[in-house]
Amino acid sequence: MHTATTGTASSYLQRRERIETYFDRTAAQAWEQLTSTAPVGRVRATVRAGRDRMRSLLLAWLPADLEGARILDAGCGTGAFAMEAARRGAAVVAIDLSPALVDVARRRAAEHAEPAFARIDFRSGDMTDPALGGFDHVVAMDSLIHYERADALRVLDGWAQRTRGSLLFTFAPSSPLLRTMHLAGKLFPRGDRSPAIVPLAERGLRRALHDALPAWQATRCERVASGFYTSQALQLQRG
Repeated sequence: MHTATTGTASSYLQRRERIETYFDRTAAQAWEQLTSTAPVGRVRATVRAGRDRMRSLLLAWLPADLEGARILDAGCGTGAFAMEAARRGAAVVAIDLSPALVDVARRRAAEHAEPAFARIDFRSGDMTDPALGGFDHVVAMDSLIHYERADALRVLDGWAQRTRGSLLFTFAPSSPLLRTMHLAGKLFPRGDRSPAIVPLAERGLRRALHDALPAWQATRCERVASGFYTSQALQLQRG
C-alpha cells in the first residue's frame, strides 16, 4: 500500500489536529503527572502500571545491544522509552505532536544528565514526516490507537518504506465495551473529551497488514491489561 486516497489522508490530518490540541492544551499537565512517580488515583495507577509493562515489553522485543541503531520513538510523550533505548546505545529520534510534552521530555533528560541522552533528538511535529529519514526500528507505543484502521495502515506503510529492521506498534484490541464506547463517542461528541480510541479486531488487522505490507511478517503479538489500561503490541519484521 504505497498510496492513500484523499479521504484517508484528510481523516488522518483531522484526527492528528485534534490529538495535538488535546495533549498540548488540555491534558499536558495530567500526562506529565501520570508519567512521573507522583501519587495518582486508583484508576490512573492502573494506567501507569499498564504503560510501564507495555514499555518494558516493547524494549524486550528490541535487540539487547542497540549500539549504532537508529530508532524512531513515534509519539514519544514525556520520553521514557527514548531514554531507555538511548541507555542501550541507540540514537533516538523522539517525536510527539505536543510541544508541551516534548518540553517535559527534554527537561527530564536534562535532569538525569546521563551522557547517553545526548543521543536523543527530541522534536515536536508529525511522526510520519519523511524528512525524519530512515531507521533500524520504529516504535509507536499507543500513538496509533486514535486512528481508524485505514489511517493506521497508511502510517505503517510510510514507516515500512524507511525501516530496515522492525516495526513495533500497539493497538486497542476490539471488545464489546470498547466498540460501544467508540460508537457513543461518535454519536455524542464533546469538545473537551479526549480523542476516541479506535478498537481494532486482531484478525482483521492481521489480514489488512498482510495485504498492505506483503514484505513484512507479524512475528509477535501480546496484550497488556492492567485495570483501565488495555493495549496490544504487534511486531512486524521484514520477511
